[in-house]
Amino acid sequence: MLSVYPAIFFAEETGGYSVVFPDLNHLATSGDDMQEAMEMAVDCLAGYIFSEKLDGNKIPAPTPLEQVDPHCEDENDEDRKTERFVNVVSVDVDAYAAQHFSKAVKKTVSIPQWLNSRAVAQKVNFSKILQNALMKELNIAKA
Repeated sequence: MLSVYPAIFFAEETGGYSVVFPDLNHLATSGDDMQEAMEMAVDCLAGYIFSEKLDGNKIPAPTPLEQVDPHCEDENDEDRKTERFVNVVSVDVDAYAAQHFSKAVKKTVSIPQWLNSRAVAQKVNFSKILQNALMKELNIAKA
């Protein structure tokens, strides 16, 4: 499912752009140019929504684009002078997570020799067992 949220893009004095999602607790990222800023915004949005879903948190609804004030993040009058605009950032969180967040990592564990011998003899898939046990321990539903 596609997630679409408005973001405020700020041109930085030193070059590059900062990006803030006002609907998502002022979640922010940046990039050295517009291309990188958008890529980082997609990654940031996907990571936030993915993490919130894993934690069982409710994800706020996006504010309609035309209702977002590009100056809502300003702290003083000087901030109003920098170039900024509001744009939407969209991502298919499930597809993005499968491609970017599901990378396997190697873990070293210690178990008693006798238990290892029996598991090897029965051709147990250690990775699968550990993943299932961790998901159960962390109350994470299988996808």
